[in-house]
Amino acid sequence: MPIRLFCNAPGKHTTPYLDRLKTLAGDEIEDVVHLGDTDADFKASSLSRMDARRAKRGHLMDGQSYRAANLQLLAEPEFRQMMETTVDQMNRFGPAYRYRPHNLQNLQDYLDYYHILADVMAGKLIDAGSTHVLFFNIPHLVYDTVLYHVARSLGLKTVILTLSHFPNTSFSMEKISDYGRFDLSASAGAPWPIERGKVTELFYMPKTDGAAAKKGSLSLRGFGHFLAYSVTKKPLSAFNPFYLARTLSRMNRIYGDFPKWRDPFARFFDENELAYFEHLADYEGQLVDFDAKYVYFPMHLQPEMTTSALGGRYRDQCLAIEDLSRSLPPDWLIYVKENPKQGAYARGPMFFHRLKRIKNVRFMPSDADTHALIAKSQFVAVISGTAGWEAIKKGKPAVVMGHAWFRMLPGIFGFAPDMDCAAIAATRIDHDALEAATGALVARGHAGVAVRGWEKVLDSYDPAQNVDNIARAALGLLRGDIAFSFASPKA
Repeated sequence: MPIRLFCNAPGKHTTPYLDRLKTLAGDEIEDVVHLGDTDADFKASSLSRMDARRAKRGHLMDGQSYRAANLQLLAEPEFRQMMETTVDQMNRFGPAYRYRPHNLQNLQDYLDYYHILADVMAGKLIDAGSTHVLFFNIPHLVYDTVLYHVARSLGLKTVILTLSHFPNTSFSMEKISDYGRFDLSASAGAPWPIERGKVTELFYMPKTDGAAAKKGSLSLRGFGHFLAYSVTKKPLSAFNPFYLARTLSRMNRIYGDFPKWRDPFARFFDENELAYFEHLADYEGQLVDFDAKYVYFPMHLQPEMTTSALGGRYRDQCLAIEDLSRSLPPDWLIYVKENPKQGAYARGPMFFHRLKRIKNVRFMPSDADTHALIAKSQFVAVISGTAGWEAIKKGKPAVVMGHAWFRMLPGIFGFAPDMDCAAIAATRIDHDALEAATGALVARGHAGVAVRGWEKVLDSYDPAQNVDNIARAALGLLRGDIAFSFASPKA
């Protein structure tokens, strides 16, 4: 049976994957609908930003009317969770977080757009006669999240290729909920060497070593974002010298409260951001008691895949901390540390008010040493973040509350309200067993880097070879010739 493919290849860097895939497949792929950049059939980002930019076949919303094509989605048992996940993604393009935002204003606007987009997506899949839907990353934006949910509800085969934390290796799955699941006993591979105690430098995180004692000052980039905000969001204020002077003074004071590596307004400025960092500054400078019994909970960046796509109900990180709090012995604390790249998104006044109401929570300053916090903790708790991986490499157990790629490895425990915290804390991780399990996991990967940016961890990188590797992996997964890296256990 020929493959009729609907593909989410969202950036120009992924178009070569699709082009090579079509060349390799020949007549085996009968038709392709490409959701991506301006060189695609439909421009994907237009659906998140709600603008009119078109691609080869125009705009996905052209000539659309209600078709009830999304009825299967509405009947899904987890429909409400799916809708909440998508609304969370829509928020990232809201007026408080973008200079060129969409125009959705309230909950009903979000719900209305969600239903429209789901019906249109379902209609496109049905009209195209799609049998397979391919994603070159875990869906974690508005349009790809809806596409994924609709495709699953229609019973189409979904194939997801995504990044891994291992050189020149990508992982795959059919369902997001399978992320990290594999049968360790049926997997084989050479042990993966893990140097005990080695600190992994992640290219996407700010470099903090040696900079903790240095306080910052208003950066040129931050100043530029403030001007952009003033011109686009509050044009009259741009000519008010008192407003400009007062706001710049507040900004400069914030910079002086944080370490130099923490540039609060390097990516965006909004008055909500200003209030967020002023609130966060209250926690700077306090001492950390490493002698207390505590669980370390490093907060995840939002909006991002680790929470919005992989967190499930714990997309709400405060809910995760509340549930964790109820599960701990009465004399244990929770040390919560903010993500060093976080802004005001999902961090309004009510969020911090909720945290303050949890009596055993202690909020850490930004210069608190993450590695020391891991080492001195009873265990680490994460939703899906790599701090859990860093913990078990150091011999420290970790509790996972969402879907994490490392959740089947030794030393990892799934969160349960009645979990035995003392037993988890007492766990001793066999380092040889960890290396063996990690090797088995890496062996389930596919050659190539599916997600842009991760080629930075390679000593050498051949773009043409990488395109061929990813296309061949995608074709094998679509055909069913290659096993997925992650899959639910068979009943």
